[in-house]
Amino acid sequence: MTSNGWFQIAFFFVLIVASAKPLGSFIANVIEGRKTFLSPILGPLERLVYKLCGIDPAQEQRWTQYTAALLAFSAFSCILLYALQRLQGFLPFNPQHYGAGSVSPDLAFNTSASFGTNTNWQSYTPETTLSYLVQMAGLTVHNFLSAAAGLAIAIALVRGFARQSIKTIGNFWADLTRSTLYILMPMSLIAAIFLCSQGVIQNLHPYTVVTTLEGAKQIIAQGPVASQEAVKMLGTNGGGFFNANSAHPFENPTPLSNMFEMFLIFLIPGALTYTFGKMVRDTRQGWAMFAAMSLLWLAGVVTAYHYEQNGTPILARNGIAVQASATQPGGNMEGKETRFGIADSALFATVTTDASCGAVNSMHDSFTPLGGLVPLFNIQLGEVVFGGVGAGLYGMLMFAILAVFIAGLMVGRTPEYLGKKIEQKEVKMAMLSLLILAACILLFAGASSVIPFDKGSYWNPPGPATANLTNPGPHGFSEILYAYTSGTGNNGSAFGGLNPNTPWYNLTIGVVMLFGRFFMIIPLLAVAGSLADKKQVPVSAGTFPTHGPLFVALLTGVVIVVGALTYFPALSLGPLIEHLL
Repeated sequence: MTSNGWFQIAFFFVLIVASAKPLGSFIANVIEGRKTFLSPILGPLERLVYKLCGIDPAQEQRWTQYTAALLAFSAFSCILLYALQRLQGFLPFNPQHYGAGSVSPDLAFNTSASFGTNTNWQSYTPETTLSYLVQMAGLTVHNFLSAAAGLAIAIALVRGFARQSIKTIGNFWADLTRSTLYILMPMSLIAAIFLCSQGVIQNLHPYTVVTTLEGAKQIIAQGPVASQEAVKMLGTNGGGFFNANSAHPFENPTPLSNMFEMFLIFLIPGALTYTFGKMVRDTRQGWAMFAAMSLLWLAGVVTAYHYEQNGTPILARNGIAVQASATQPGGNMEGKETRFGIADSALFATVTTDASCGAVNSMHDSFTPLGGLVPLFNIQLGEVVFGGVGAGLYGMLMFAILAVFIAGLMVGRTPEYLGKKIEQKEVKMAMLSLLILAACILLFAGASSVIPFDKGSYWNPPGPATANLTNPGPHGFSEILYAYTSGTGNNGSAFGGLNPNTPWYNLTIGVVMLFGRFFMIIPLLAVAGSLADKKQVPVSAGTFPTHGPLFVALLTGVVIVVGALTYFPALSLGPLIEHLL
């Protein structure tokens, strides 16, 4: 590991810490309907949206109504995206003339579920499958809306802690509108302009056909990339215009754009911790949440960087230099871009899987076994290490409920968090969310590994369970496990070596995306409604403080222990045994 690598990691963290308070305060003001510096510009547009859609932002909703609004909006969004894909041959902005034949029904379902749930998993090669219209009106628009929906859910849960003796948790439509207009759109516009300045392309030109020096014909894909790239990172979406994602020079051309894209991924999730503290009127609570997330992030990046920089033992045993020097980077450079190197690749892999982003600037499948274990385990923790826009905060609040419950058990006292008694209902709902995630990952990964039929283009012919795997054995199992982990965790990144564009994988991964998103959200919204209806109890001598180092350590430990106990057997069959081999 090099001093330059450590400097870049430290510099990235300083940027996130410095932006948390100002942006967190701004988000709190926006969500609570206060005037901001953008109100004179965007206020009329916000009111126009309410008028056209028949929304009364002052009319609040019970948790059941809030949930129904979320589900209805998400269902409509998925249906619309499905139709856009299947009808793209009849629609404009399609210079490559892609049609319904490019998107099978199972692939269209998978993509609709993916972008409707903020997963942005792509079983296809985007630049050879989807028209410009689908990329813009389908994928990019969903990048905004699914991120805004996640942010709205987090705010609703925070209101549950902040309010007392009230049965409503806000208005979903108002939260969605404000999140999109005041937070995601202006920041994405600025980010897109900056990315264009670095060389990210933005046009509607047909693909360019050129002749190489060898005389062969090559097609250079291009299109509206910067606009999608900005919100893909800011909204922790991850689905790219190109199959190579952020390893492609048209999406991520320079080391500066690489650092900027990582900064965008953590920007809103980091700030939301301060928003949480401000809304519950105790910013120490927000900083405690930030500290727990930071510890988990640091552990991941140190592990990934260490094993990637140490390289592959087989190479060292064969006399190949694996130490960094003035003439070569050393370590494991397989699957990594030379313009980023090992440190930025390990940092990007950790950041994108801490958040539910899924963008990649290197191939996780080419990491060392323990280096690749980091992004896999990050997602299995529940995407709570800063996490997605909104999703990280409400996921970590779920673990906070479990942490204070455990603390209460240890001292024989009814657990409290932020003045609210954590009782049977809240703990059951939190556990239900965790069990849904684990069941989706482990059951589907296990079934796909052992059911003895070909999971290729046909349903019935007999064949080995590993027919779609480039790498059988422990690494092949890791590829399957990663696919269902990524889908359930709404991340969207993948190990290579697995062909997921088949009916089996498209349909099953699509199902776990929906389960992982909504079967986690619904119990947490029930918790929000229950907490908002409770009275706040005064702090007493027996109250467990939830803003100090002890709580940070307890919360961090609960996240790690729950994840380890749940997934250790599966990880032992994949990356751990591969490391020992």
